[in-house]
Amino acid sequence: MMAGGPEPWDAEREAWELARTEAALEALRLGEGERRPGLFDGLAHRTEPWWRHVFGLSLRRSWLGWRSPPGPLRTYYRTPIGDGDLPWTAVEYLALDIEATGLDADTDEILSIGYVPIVEGRIRLAGAGYHLVRPRRPVPEETAVLHGILDGHLETAPRLGSVMPLVLRALAGRVVVAHHARLERFFLSRACRRLYGQPLELSFVDTLELEYQALIRAGHPVERGALRLAAARARRGLPRYKAHNALTDAVAAAELLLAQAEGLSDDAPVRVRALLG
Repeated sequence: MMAGGPEPWDAEREAWELARTEAALEALRLGEGERRPGLFDGLAHRTEPWWRHVFGLSLRRSWLGWRSPPGPLRTYYRTPIGDGDLPWTAVEYLALDIEATGLDADTDEILSIGYVPIVEGRIRLAGAGYHLVRPRRPVPEETAVLHGILDGHLETAPRLGSVMPLVLRALAGRVVVAHHARLERFFLSRACRRLYGQPLELSFVDTLELEYQALIRAGHPVERGALRLAAARARRGLPRYKAHNALTDAVAAAELLLAQAEGLSDDAPVRVRALLG
């Protein structure tokens, strides 16, 4: 941000973030599996394949690992994830954020991916990663003003097929952390379907959903904008970061999770299962 005041596009960024979190709140209120069409339909809970509700995550991962071609996706599926009954600090996480050309994983494209590991309850900045991705089509002007990623920035960036193996390597054996994690899940799964012919099944923690649950438990009304990443961080005394950079947002979500997990832990660390979406 410039010293003389806010950037001219901050209002558009604020409006976009508000609309995104309001759509996520509607999805939480509607309940799993429902879908309501609208401007931000790409954020709504989509109807899940029937087999996701019949088979547990472990069985789904085994089955998809068998069906995946040799390569990074099969390696990801063959790397075990920590048990949900363990203390949350006993499992590794990868806080992750995606910036894209829009909000619908079926039609929009990933432009950048940022991530940072959480190991033994601590953020490991040395393991952080940030990747620009060159899309197949020009970046729409309406989203370029939000994340600041322009076509010129992406001219020499690798295609998604070169970036996904790096992301899958970072994801292996870890639980994903994101603010409105289902959006990241939809985009990453869609990418894996296109590149490897199989979806990506993730174990994930949604810091937006945890914040929603915390407000409900405390008897606080979930007011407009209350679930935005910056608002959730502010309630817990965390500093405000500039939004819409994938790595910065990943670090922000990681810090928020640490504060949320601390709030859920009494005499002993909260169990992983209590955090999972």
